[in-house]
Amino acid sequence: MKGRLLILCRCAILADFYELLPPHPEFNDLADDAIYSDLPSDWWVGTTDIVDSSAEIAAGRYKTVNMVGAAVISAVMNAIDRRPFPYVFGGDGAGFAVAPDCADVARQAIAAVRTWALAEYNIRLRGALVPVADVSAAGHRVTVARFQASRAANYAMFSGGGMAWVEQQMKRGVLDVPAAPKGTWPDLSGLSCRWAHMTSRNGTILSLVIIPSADADPALVAETMRGVLSLTEPLERGGHPVPAEGPGTGWQPGSADIEAHVARAGGSLQKAKRQVVLETLLAWVFLKTNIKLGGFDPRTYRREVGENADFRKFDDGLKMTIDCDVDTRRRLEAFLDAAQEAGILRYGIWAQDQAMMTCIVPSALSDDHVHFVDGAGGGYTQAALQLKG
Repeated sequence: MKGRLLILCRCAILADFYELLPPHPEFNDLADDAIYSDLPSDWWVGTTDIVDSSAEIAAGRYKTVNMVGAAVISAVMNAIDRRPFPYVFGGDGAGFAVAPDCADVARQAIAAVRTWALAEYNIRLRGALVPVADVSAAGHRVTVARFQASRAANYAMFSGGGMAWVEQQMKRGVLDVPAAPKGTWPDLSGLSCRWAHMTSRNGTILSLVIIPSADADPALVAETMRGVLSLTEPLERGGHPVPAEGPGTGWQPGSADIEAHVARAGGSLQKAKRQVVLETLLAWVFLKTNIKLGGFDPRTYRREVGENADFRKFDDGLKMTIDCDVDTRRRLEAFLDAAQEAGILRYGIWAQDQAMMTCIVPSALSDDHVHFVDGAGGGYTQAALQLKG
């Protein structure tokens, strides 16, 4: 009996593995692999990625790419009843991990998002889901830590190389979650893209993708990553592209069309668009006038948007979209060039005038809404293309 209780307790701890990880308030600390924990071997790792996202961006569909990229996070979040789980947004895709009891519904969510993306936007999405044990058997680790971005929002950070390996295997066609049958709709409740783009206050929005070289010393990599972050520290709030008071109240052209394809769930597209326009107009009125309604305070909400925004992350490397001045950019590129020449890392960088956000807001009355930041000119996707080059 005692042995069975111990087993049950261990299973409960493993199921709550992510929730029990201590959140780290200092982002720079996350450069150190020592604070990361291995995912349990019976957990599952998932990834998604848009096929030929660079062509979509070349066609001007930046916001659509981000919406589809974030969709799997929303779909899995709703499929597991908003139970905390680690995830990371990558611009044109996402990565995540779930406990074993959530694997089946996560697979269904990936399959449904693939079908939805093709039907609604004519975008082909790849997807994969694999046990951590298989990643380990291939010689890779999936480790995770939590960053406390604000009082109410925290984000997962991944290290160990396992997530990148799963993505590579997916792109090669070795790992695949088939699309769901036509007419299948994921639950994307809360997914939205209503904020206008945010223009740089310092001159340039830089999107950076930095990954360790294969044989680099982990301690040297961590030191180099901290060096990168130290160069951005003099920037306002570390280069945060969202103003401290939150984004402005502008209305981004085309966002209602994009979001209508999220909201319609098989119903009328025009009806969904009218509903999105109405909701956006009402929100704009409150945000513009700062009128409080019940428990909703527009000033507080806008400030929380900035505090909760995910503008930098560790995802088997360092990704950042920062508001940067000319001198800081010059120092960053010189530092990264030297580190690349020394065989420590590889990097890609992309400059644009604006940043954009894709959001998951189940309720505007709750303060745990999350906001994914990318460059509005292709951002992470364009930087990753330079990295490949």
